Amino acid sequence: MSAHTATTGTADGTGTGTAEVELAIGGMTCASCAARIEKKLNRMDGVEATVNYATEKAKVSYRGEDISVQDLIATVEKTGYTAHEPAPPARAEDDGPGAEEADELRPLRQRLLTAVVLAVPVIAMSMIPALQFDYWQWLSLTLTAPVVTYAAWPFHKAAFTNARHGAATMDTLISVGTSAAFLWSLWALFFGTAGMVGMTHPFELTIGRSDGAGNIYLEAAAGVTAFILAGRYFEARSKRKAGAALKALLELGAKEVTVLRGGREVTVPTAELQVGDRFLVRPGEKIATDGTVVEGASAVDASMLTGESVPVEVGVGDSVTGATLNAGGRLVVEATRIGADTQLARMAKLVEDAQNGKAAAQRLADRISAVFVPVVIALALGTLGFWLGNGAGLTAAFTAAVAVLIIACPCALGLATPTALMVGTGRGAQLGILIKGPEVLETTRRVDTIVLDKTGTVTTGRMTLLDVHTADQTDETDVLRLAGALEHSSEHPIAQAVAAGAAERTGAPLPTPEDFANVPGLGVQGVIEGHAVLVGREQLLAEWEIHLPVELARRKAEAEAAGRTAIAVAWDGEARAVLEVADAVKDTSAQAIERLRALGLTPILLTGDNRAVAESVAAEVGIEEVYAEVMPEDKVDVVKRLQAEGRSVAMVGDGVNDAAALAQADLGLAMGTGTDAAIEAGDLTLVRGDLRAAADAIRLSRKTLGTIRTNLFWAFAYNVAALPLAAAGLLNPMIAGAAMAFSSVFVVGNSLRLRGFKAAS
Repeated sequence: MSAHTATTGTADGTGTGTAEVELAIGGMTCASCAARIEKKLNRMDGVEATVNYATEKAKVSYRGEDISVQDLIATVEKTGYTAHEPAPPARAEDDGPGAEEADELRPLRQRLLTAVVLAVPVIAMSMIPALQFDYWQWLSLTLTAPVVTYAAWPFHKAAFTNARHGAATMDTLISVGTSAAFLWSLWALFFGTAGMVGMTHPFELTIGRSDGAGNIYLEAAAGVTAFILAGRYFEARSKRKAGAALKALLELGAKEVTVLRGGREVTVPTAELQVGDRFLVRPGEKIATDGTVVEGASAVDASMLTGESVPVEVGVGDSVTGATLNAGGRLVVEATRIGADTQLARMAKLVEDAQNGKAAAQRLADRISAVFVPVVIALALGTLGFWLGNGAGLTAAFTAAVAVLIIACPCALGLATPTALMVGTGRGAQLGILIKGPEVLETTRRVDTIVLDKTGTVTTGRMTLLDVHTADQTDETDVLRLAGALEHSSEHPIAQAVAAGAAERTGAPLPTPEDFANVPGLGVQGVIEGHAVLVGREQLLAEWEIHLPVELARRKAEAEAAGRTAIAVAWDGEARAVLEVADAVKDTSAQAIERLRALGLTPILLTGDNRAVAESVAAEVGIEEVYAEVMPEDKVDVVKRLQAEGRSVAMVGDGVNDAAALAQADLGLAMGTGTDAAIEAGDLTLVRGDLRAAADAIRLSRKTLGTIRTNLFWAFAYNVAALPLAAAGLLNPMIAGAAMAFSSVFVVGNSLRLRGFKAAS
């Protein structure tokens, strides 16, 4: 993982002023680890730190004149974890996609495979008397040893680190339980009667006291390790990929650019652009970097970055933004900002800041373990003391104490979250809802406000012909045929919307213009079937001394007041019609808003579009609170402001301009029809692009969380119920094995109920 620094003092952070550094933290196993590191760093003078377990990063502000990055790293290492020195972010092409994730998962996958392959025969031999041949117990020992040492090593290491800091997590429980089971089995095999020829575990669930010298618990040690590793592996796979949103954002930019040098066109990588360079942007190409137009005129589609549904007309002297799309003519642009200064790079930084500032949900199992582990250890010591005090003998006393530790190690606990998550996410995928990971689920229970981006979320995100107003004695079909035919020859997105709408409404092929000309900034003109046709702004008609009649002028004013684009159509010297084009509201949006309200959420509309458009859309779908004309970087501030009011905010968006706000929100829902950057920054992805799926996603997430909670309760309940038996010295290996198996079966069965979840029709 990479890290970087930024300072407000000197460049190296050693001068005066406050410096910022982002460190990659290694060795964290749970949210309490992150809290521990954060606490240690914040105890240093002049240091403010936030540590994110989900992204495995620490963001630290410190006084550059007093503290160095090495001091911060040393503090983290003293706490028992690793920290990487800042390094420049790796370029995407330096390593293959997913290389970092693959490296992270490979050791875990190897440990899991080792545990499963070796644990299955051990469990089979222990539970099925027919498989218990002479010396089967020694084969069990041989197979279990690598599982308890190599495969379970991360648990032992984490338990040791936790113990040094006086903490107990689920790792402590697993390590103590599996070690106790293995060490007791070693003692029984070498010093007890369990190693004798013909020793068997009878298949009986009777309760009876024994001295434990003939009992081995190798299947418990191997089985628990395999189960928990399986849970950890599936959790790691579903965990949000740190930095993926940033990679997706940076991928949006153009890779190569045609630069004008010495009167020649030279293609160079975008990274080589310098401020002041002039570069060429052809129709359909992305603009390489932020700059000013010095030649040409065009329409630029900036909806991905700004959320504005209407393409922006640009000409000489106008500013353009990198990664936006040139939808019209040829442009020559002079670069004004490059690299980290561009709007795209600044938005990437906003996403990164929002992700790092987001507190990871503390895992339920760890919170319970923090109390449960000390209680179990105290109970085991109490059991040992009680039986020794009652003269039961050292062997019987140790048998009872170790049985307490073994039964307290619940394999079902390791399955509780991953199985519910797997079934819930699997069912979600079938319904077009992708859930990123377990930390997402707890948030869905708390959210009370849902912020909706307008373009592409509540609306379709593309320009659509909505209405046609004709003058007296003018046939609508004629208007559509002639206007559609002329606009079909234009590359402008609004023109394309008119052409597509005309073809759909007339249901017939459009005629071909005999003559066509584009009038920059005003519209198009041409000859079709002998008619001289004009389509565009009112000024275009005025240049030909054509004026709109009163009724059409009124219609045009009404359309513009509602935030729609009004297009005038004239032929043969007369104004014939006004066409209304806008970003149409999705058919399902109003119903979706109702469902979100039913879940207890307050909807808010947020858009970069003008207020008239926003108010019109909000009224149509039933939203009362509207934030309009909001710049991309300000969307994050709106979410922060709502959070400061004490609201728990969900955000639904689809564009690059929404990515930082999605990451900042307590719950980010990305439309799957949107950009990769938005999808990566979100916690939930709605594949269908239907806003009703947002309500389904929240319902499914809440139901999945409920299932996890039930699983955790029963995973502990079975073990707690068996603890008195263990403390009384009445627990035989079959009861221990049966409790383990039954709790696991219950957890899996309970999780499978999520497959019956249905989307609201």
